Amino acid sequence: MVSAALVMAFGGMVGCQSAQTPQNTDDLRAQVRQLSEQVEQLKQEHTAPAVVLSRYRDSIGYIYGVYRVGFKGEQPRIRTRVSGTGFLVGDGLVATNRHVAEPWYGDDEAKVLIDRGATPTLENLVVFFPDSPKRIRLLPGAVSKTSDVAILRAAQPELTRGLAVLPLADSPGSGGEPVMVIGYPLGTQGLVAKSPSQIYERLAYRHNDIDTVDRLAALSLIRPTTTYGHLSDAVGDRIVYDAPSTHGGSGSPVFNLKGQVIGVNFAFMDAFSGSTLGVSVDYLRPLLKEVEASRPAAKQANPTGVSK
Repeated sequence: MVSAALVMAFGGMVGCQSAQTPQNTDDLRAQVRQLSEQVEQLKQEHTAPAVVLSRYRDSIGYIYGVYRVGFKGEQPRIRTRVSGTGFLVGDGLVATNRHVAEPWYGDDEAKVLIDRGATPTLENLVVFFPDSPKRIRLLPGAVSKTSDVAILRAAQPELTRGLAVLPLADSPGSGGEPVMVIGYPLGTQGLVAKSPSQIYERLAYRHNDIDTVDRLAALSLIRPTTTYGHLSDAVGDRIVYDAPSTHGGSGSPVFNLKGQVIGVNFAFMDAFSGSTLGVSVDYLRPLLKEVEASRPAAKQANPTGVSK
C-alpha cells in the first residue's frame, strides 16, 4: 500500500509538472524575446552615431559671418565675427539658430544701440559643407518670432542638391532616449585644432578667420564633431539633454536613434554640464513650411520665352 501510495503521489507530481510546462515555456520565450530586444537596442545605440554621421555629415555645414551695428555716417560701434552650424532641411534651405542668422539677436550690447536707432548689418554670412572647397553665401529666409531658430536660403542652391536633406522627427521624443548632436563646437579654432600637425602649425596663429576656413575647406578639413547623450526633458519649445556642446555648436541638429532631427542645439549651461538646450523640432517644422510656401513660383512650361 505504501508503495502504491508513493507511486500515485509521484504520478501526481509528474502530472502537475507536465501541466505547468507550457506556461513555463511561454514565460521563457517571453524572457528570451525581451532580452533579444534589449540586446538589439544596445546594438542600435552603439552603432547609431556612426551610421547617422556617415549618412548626414556632408549636409551639416560650418557657418561663418561678420556683422556690425552702428549709426548712419559713423564707424560701427560693434563689428564682430559669428560662427555656428547649419544643416539642410530642403532644397537650398539651411536650418540654424536665430542668433546665428541674426547675430545681434540676444546680444544685450547690440540691443541698447538698436533701441537708440542703430542699424544691425550682416557684412557676410557663408556656409562651408564637408568635402567641398566652395563657400556658399547665405540669404535671409525666415526667423522664428518666439524661439531661437531660423532658416536661411543658399544663394547657390545648385551646390547643395547632391546632399541629403535631414529628416525631421514627428516629435522630440521622451526623457531617457539617446540623442546625438553633430556640429562645429569651438568654430574655426576647433577645426584647426583637429587638423594634422603640419596644417595646425601653419594656421593656428592666423587672425583672418575666413581665409583660414577657406584653406581648411580646400584641404577637405571641414569635419563636424559628434557628441552623444540622452534626452532629459522636453518642455514647450525646449529640449534638454546631456550631449556636450559649446560655442560654434549653435544650430547643430540633435538626432534621435532613427537619424531624425528632434531639435536644434542653441545653448548650454556653464554651471551644469548635464544641461544642453535645443529648440524642439515642433518649432522648426512650421518655419520650414513658411519658407517653402514663400518660394517664388516655378516658371511655366516655356522657360526660354521663345514663341512656339
